[in-house]
Amino acid sequence: MKEMKVINLTKTYGEKILFDDISFSIKTGERVGLIGVNGTGKSNLLNVITGRDSGEKGEIQTPKGYRMGYLLQEPDLNPEQNVFDAVFEGDTPILVALRNYEKALEQLILDPMNETYQNAYSKAEQGMNDHDAWLADTNAKMILTRLGITDLEQSVATLSGGQRKRVGLAQVLIQEPDLLVLDEPTNHLDFETITWLENYLSSYRGALLLVTHDRYFLDRIVNRMIELSHGKAIMYTGNYEKYIIARAERQEASIRAEHKRKQLYTKELAWMRTGAKARTTKQQARIDRFSDLEENLNQVKTDESVEMNLEGARIGKRVFDLQDASLEFAGHPIVKDFNLLVQAKDRIGISGKNGAGKSTLLNVLAGRIPLDSGVLVVGETVKIAYYTQMTEEMDPNKRVISFLQEVGEEVETSNGERISVTNLLEQFLFEKYTHGTLIGKLSGGEKRRLYLLKLLMQQPNVLLLDEPTNDLDIATLTVLEDYIETFPGAVISVSHDRYFLDKTAEKLLIFEGDGKVVPYFGSITEYIQEEETAKLDSQDKKNKPKENSSENKQTVSEEKGSKVKLTYAEKKEWDTIEQDLFALESDIETTKNEMLENSSDFTRLQELQETLTRRENQLEQKMARWEYLSQFENE
Repeated sequence: MKEMKVINLTKTYGEKILFDDISFSIKTGERVGLIGVNGTGKSNLLNVITGRDSGEKGEIQTPKGYRMGYLLQEPDLNPEQNVFDAVFEGDTPILVALRNYEKALEQLILDPMNETYQNAYSKAEQGMNDHDAWLADTNAKMILTRLGITDLEQSVATLSGGQRKRVGLAQVLIQEPDLLVLDEPTNHLDFETITWLENYLSSYRGALLLVTHDRYFLDRIVNRMIELSHGKAIMYTGNYEKYIIARAERQEASIRAEHKRKQLYTKELAWMRTGAKARTTKQQARIDRFSDLEENLNQVKTDESVEMNLEGARIGKRVFDLQDASLEFAGHPIVKDFNLLVQAKDRIGISGKNGAGKSTLLNVLAGRIPLDSGVLVVGETVKIAYYTQMTEEMDPNKRVISFLQEVGEEVETSNGERISVTNLLEQFLFEKYTHGTLIGKLSGGEKRRLYLLKLLMQQPNVLLLDEPTNDLDIATLTVLEDYIETFPGAVISVSHDRYFLDKTAEKLLIFEGDGKVVPYFGSITEYIQEEETAKLDSQDKKNKPKENSSENKQTVSEEKGSKVKLTYAEKKEWDTIEQDLFALESDIETTKNEMLENSSDFTRLQELQETLTRRENQLEQKMARWEYLSQFENE
């Protein structure tokens, strides 16, 4: 069993202490979730562990030959490479064998009679045999297919942010390192791909360390949690749900202990004020204890909730009314003759295929993109706060507090109180010493939280949220969800975060592509379950035997309870069943060989995989039939 150790690590950033003498280890088979408020140093810790950065003190210990694969939030890909070279980049023997084989195969397909290509292919094939890389090759093709990466010749420079994330994810998964380090791996992935990734990582043979905002993902994958808080690393056993319970218990115990310390301090302060003098050793010891109490008072630090109880502007009944709306963007239909009525207090979640136009619809509602045809009616009292995926330009030389003072020195809360910008910043987890910090020194997550705060200070009555979970920490998301619950206006959110949509959306718009938008009344979990059930039912119908099949005759006979020997038809079936089994086994072997021969043709590979699954199911059914008939073969 291999083990990576973090030993007495300390790192600072300006005045902020990110880690203060923290230590922990991760062993093979452990799947660890790293959690903490934005700005606590999660990505910094991943950078130190993977050798991209270093601390002022401490070390990272790993066994000889220990390999790490690191997926950054924004994958570090070479724009001059194509997708193939980016995905198979690496110097491990298996990756080198895979890369050589794929290149040789590609050249041989283009010119099968070229003797140089034939020799290169033979050499590459031998390399695959030497390093037992065939399983890795099949695994690589499966990963690429499931992540939707089909054009390996496409230039990295032309990829969208979502495509780059998928290529980066494929790159680290194919390497199969001892430790997989993943920073927000579910960003830009659809529900089906996230489910596949959950299953893949749950059975991963190495170790896993990940940072993610996706609480369902954490709950289903990790078996340990590490919380970064005020420079310390606090360990928890179990998944996200168990972490929440244990964390609450720990904080409650800390608060009780702090309360006892304050009571003792009050008592000792009264004694000190009586004019106690250090006349005896006993009295001096009590004075020393008082000094220790005074020094350690108010040492309990918790990541308090981000409070969002700001007053919103009044809103009328009608918010948006889209009538027969049609729009194409870059030659792709977004909506066709689409109708949508949004009223006050509506909670709408938008999800579906990447690139289908979800964000474009928000831009239409915000008045940033006009329709090709149709009408958009916006209510007279509508005041929009649009939280886009790209933060508005922030002057890096402006102070945090000055950025908010552009809106006002104070704002009104929902209960009529006035609150200053300083207090508001503290409620949003910006400690006092950060108020004068230059925006350029904030982390990406802190900038997003500041951006959200500025939007809400403007007291909107309609929230348009485009992928809000991509950059906000879980603590902020939790309070945003609670805020949405009591928000008096309408909320429309584009998201692939199942947890967030379950908590905030009562109606869904599912973008299926090619201008098709399907409304769904219910939660995203219910929608996904219905989709999975429909797929299983469809598959069952394909595999269901015909009504007059011998299998059904078997069932009828068993129900009668009178079966003593084979019927004439069953005897004929028994005479050929072993030949049928042999033929199916041969077909399965042939299909597997075809998969190897077509390893570079992803469309054909997917077809062959479906064929293989179907034939393996047929073999299983035929074996069950053989076992049944064999009971009566000698009757």
